[in-house]
Amino acid sequence: MVSVDVPFGIAIVVIGIILLALELAHPGVLLFIPGTILMVAGFLYLLLPDVLLDSILGPIIVILVAIGATLIEMRYLLWIGKPTKPMSTTTAGLIGESAIVTVAVVPHTLKGKVRIRSEIWSAIADQPIPAGTHVRVVHGEGVSLRVEPVDPTPPRPSD
Repeated sequence: MVSVDVPFGIAIVVIGIILLALELAHPGVLLFIPGTILMVAGFLYLLLPDVLLDSILGPIIVILVAIGATLIEMRYLLWIGKPTKPMSTTTAGLIGESAIVTVAVVPHTLKGKVRIRSEIWSAIADQPIPAGTHVRVVHGEGVSLRVEPVDPTPPRPSD
């Protein structure tokens, strides 16, 4: 017969309960697994100390609980955080989109910048375009965009 240190067993169970509560308060921290293991081991220590400490059955139970808790945690994480498609933007996908010039576009250089949605892209144009101008993406070139003003100014008639 194994002697049981009751305060130690209760402490193990309480720590397991605290970890489970923390997991519920902050989902996805992965505290469900150690919390469950500690609770089961603590209850086994308090109620069936011979099974936990003096037989092969105790470690097997703890290992099975760890595997079960891991499977439950994985399902729980999928449930609380539905996977979303990763955001990836390519220049080809931006053709035809509207943008606003944030840094003036200098012809045939990458000094200009445009904002499309929440992203800033380098911009190229054949003409100078001042900041604040609405532009349309006409072509993607590597990591830069060729743009043109939405309402291009008509050419001046020559004298």
